[in-house]
Amino acid sequence: MTSSSRANSNMEKFLRDWRQDAMNKAQYDSAIYIGDKLLAMTRDDNDAFFLAQVHFAAGNYTRAHALLAKHGLITSRNASCRYLAAHCLIKQGLFGEALGLLGEYSVVHLFGGNQSHNGPKRKTREGGEGEGREGTAHRKYEAAMCFLRGLCYAKQNAFDRAKEAYKDALRIDVQCYEAFSQLVKNNLMSPDEEDEFMQSLDFGSLTTRDDKGGEPDEEAGDYVHMLYQTQLSKYRHPMAFNTAIESLTTHYGLEGNADIMLARADQLYTQCRFRDALAVTEGILEGDKYNFGVYPIHLACLYELRKTNVLFLIAHELADNYPEEPASWLAVGIYYFATGKIAEARRYFSKASMMDANFGPAWIGFAHTFAAEGEHDQAVTAYSTAARLFTGTHLPQVFLGMQNHAMNNMTAAEEFLKTGYGLCRSDPLLLNEMGIVCYHQDRAREAAAFFREALKVAEETESDSTAWLGARTNLGHAYRRLKMWEEALGEFDAVLREGGKDAGVFAAKGLIYLDLGQAGRAVEVLHEALGIWPQDPVATELLGKALEMSMETGLGLGGEQGLEELERFEEVIEQRKRAARERVARRGRGGGSVDKGKGVAGRGGGTMRRGMGRGQGPWAAGDIDMSDEE
Repeated sequence: MTSSSRANSNMEKFLRDWRQDAMNKAQYDSAIYIGDKLLAMTRDDNDAFFLAQVHFAAGNYTRAHALLAKHGLITSRNASCRYLAAHCLIKQGLFGEALGLLGEYSVVHLFGGNQSHNGPKRKTREGGEGEGREGTAHRKYEAAMCFLRGLCYAKQNAFDRAKEAYKDALRIDVQCYEAFSQLVKNNLMSPDEEDEFMQSLDFGSLTTRDDKGGEPDEEAGDYVHMLYQTQLSKYRHPMAFNTAIESLTTHYGLEGNADIMLARADQLYTQCRFRDALAVTEGILEGDKYNFGVYPIHLACLYELRKTNVLFLIAHELADNYPEEPASWLAVGIYYFATGKIAEARRYFSKASMMDANFGPAWIGFAHTFAAEGEHDQAVTAYSTAARLFTGTHLPQVFLGMQNHAMNNMTAAEEFLKTGYGLCRSDPLLLNEMGIVCYHQDRAREAAAFFREALKVAEETESDSTAWLGARTNLGHAYRRLKMWEEALGEFDAVLREGGKDAGVFAAKGLIYLDLGQAGRAVEVLHEALGIWPQDPVATELLGKALEMSMETGLGLGGEQGLEELERFEEVIEQRKRAARERVARRGRGGGSVDKGKGVAGRGGGTMRRGMGRGQGPWAAGDIDMSDEE
């Protein structure tokens, strides 16, 4: 080597070290300046690719793409160059051009694991590298290109193709977390699909070796599998989820990790344990209040617990300091929704959805605003959009069923609920709604089966028992219609023990006692019902029947003594009515009450579980209203 060659070699090393040092310090202008001089000196494709990467990191997407094109790297057979070029196009919003560069097919010969594909047929893209040239880096870039292909399809609203592209990315490289995140974050897979897909992934390919080069250890694969397990649907396999959480926290020290804590909060929220979930999300935000992924569940819990003052403070702070974040406007929308300002809530939910078209909480909140105002047609349209965007979750189908039920369109309601049931068979809310539809179609035995299943699932998942009092009440009504009097009374008594006094439940008990010919006991429980809600029309009518039956049968209310007893009874009722009116006047009956109508309690809005709504707010598990049938 001549002295001139040695000098150039030394200078190239010096410039590369300088360039790398600038990159490490995020001094992109320095890295670009030095990288340009190095490229002029070497004219090496590797230096050109590195300089394009620096431009990309600095946000110079057009320059990065132009540099790759100038050096002929876009048309090269190198997967990393094609990936970077396509990524530049996506950052510029040129999704069609990016897809043209990426191609429409995945390289199936790179798939690992036990694969069985039911999606569209794939083939090896022309010009792809052969088996002999494959390596770890090539495989990872091919997986990354599948991920980019999925982003392009999603932007074109081809969600089925996007889902398959994301799945292909993981089939090629199980460590492509970006693709996995898109699948679970956007609810593209049903719980059954998640199970099947997880079993097909090649976690066994992830191994580690000790420093002495011993046998490969598959612990890494188990670790990644557990991490992914925590991100899956919380409606299925609670034991597997708890096992993964325990192992990650006990053996790997992740007890304080925000993602693990958020997964736990997500599970608690699906179980309607809102206070517990809120405690977890508050812990996350204390450590990192800029973790915007926590806010949908955090805000939902605050709504469920009616903490409007806290909602106001959070919404105000986020809107002032982070107006570019969709979660900020979601917070504003939920606050307005919680305070009954539906039009304002709709405007801010819409704003959040326009900032991020895949932000599920905003879409569902937007739909709930129409439902809260009884605008069923608009609500159906909005929920249908959510169902199209988030094909793997059952909740939009549940809300569509609720809306059709509210419009007394039972056939359509049942179809939507059946579709939801096909996606998820273990959500008590869905099971309860299916039972209500069956009940109003005079299929009381089927209704009772659904109500029992809802309560069984809620118990197995350790859900908050008070959240499912509606399902237990409905089961009592189903037993009543089936003339299973003792079973019905048992369910109603359980509701009263767990949920306190409820006028509707006392009225239902009164009806049962009338059916059993026990007018005296009917008068007693109907007295309790009217003491809670003096204007209850059902209890008032039943009380008249009970008193009439008592006088006719002489069950302690006949003759002069009966008339005196009746007068005293009516006087007590009037006193309770006056006291109730005074209580109502003091606190306002409208706020926070549950509207029991057409079988579902309140057709109002919802909060977000992975962007979807549920809970014990105004869209909670519905109650059967006896006024619909008697």
